[in-house]
Amino acid sequence: MTLLSVLDQSPVIAGHTAADAIAATVELAQLADDLGYTRYWCAEHHGLLGVCNPCPEVMLARLGSVTKRIRIGSGGVMLPYYSPFKVAEQFMMLEALFPNRVDLGVGRAPGGDMRTAQAVAAGEYNRGDIFAEQVRDLVGLMEGKLPADHVAHGVVLQPQIDTRPQLWVLGSSDFGGLLAAQFGLRFSFAHFINAHFGHLVAETYRERFTAGHEAKPYLAAAVFAICADTEAEAAELEKAVDLRRVQMAYGLNAPIPNIAQGLAQEYGERERLVIDREKPRSVIGTPEIVTERLVALQERFQADELIVLTVAGSYAARLRSYELLADAFQLPRS
Repeated sequence: MTLLSVLDQSPVIAGHTAADAIAATVELAQLADDLGYTRYWCAEHHGLLGVCNPCPEVMLARLGSVTKRIRIGSGGVMLPYYSPFKVAEQFMMLEALFPNRVDLGVGRAPGGDMRTAQAVAAGEYNRGDIFAEQVRDLVGLMEGKLPADHVAHGVVLQPQIDTRPQLWVLGSSDFGGLLAAQFGLRFSFAHFINAHFGHLVAETYRERFTAGHEAKPYLAAAVFAICADTEAEAAELEKAVDLRRVQMAYGLNAPIPNIAQGLAQEYGERERLVIDREKPRSVIGTPEIVTERLVALQERFQADELIVLTVAGSYAARLRSYELLADAFQLPRS
């Protein structure tokens, strides 16, 4: 059986507010819990009008309280902004609240532009230069094995509990895969960002994996997918995705286009080149088409799990997409 999970960026669709987007995240998490998805991850972004969750650790506390079974986690915490000790405290608290249900996924991207990154980090954003060191510290904190000369050696990590969050490294290049392999951690590759050589990164991750925090490699492929009841509906939803890709290519900070905006938009030759270039990052269609492509992608990656990101032109279409996927993959409903 294929394991499916959810990655949620809390998208703000044009015509809606950030409050609407946050409410939609809570609704989707509850649905994913009922539908049999394995985990529900929240992404961290800053300063963007199209996505509105700058603090996944806060959202996860809410989601854990309204779900029963599904794992909840960060996809991910942008670690270069923060003290690994403080992040460990936050996720240990979540683990105390929701035992054996919490994932701590970390990445090194800024989740916004450089000016915003400097604002978030109070002018000291490290651009990921010490990310590997921070990951090492997180592993040491979770295992209670910091070096004797480490500033946090001997400091009590609260809350003192018996269980631990799962640790993941997130990435869209070979850097993340190699780092996860070095420390013996789970790895999630962002195919929705880089659709061209992720299977090679996955292969290298498995080949270079050294037993450490985990005894064996575990790989998830994170994929952008929209599933619709009909080909015509899928085509309409894809129009909104196309417009979003163009907006991003031009650096336009705007809400996620709705379906009407996508259908109304006309493009010149340059914009069509952008759309064609970005097509491989998305899997959009009916359940039969999407399932076939996702299974093929899973086989190419030899992935243990697929994590599905769906950003559609309406919240109802997003909910329906996850319903259709759950049915197509015969997930065990609760």
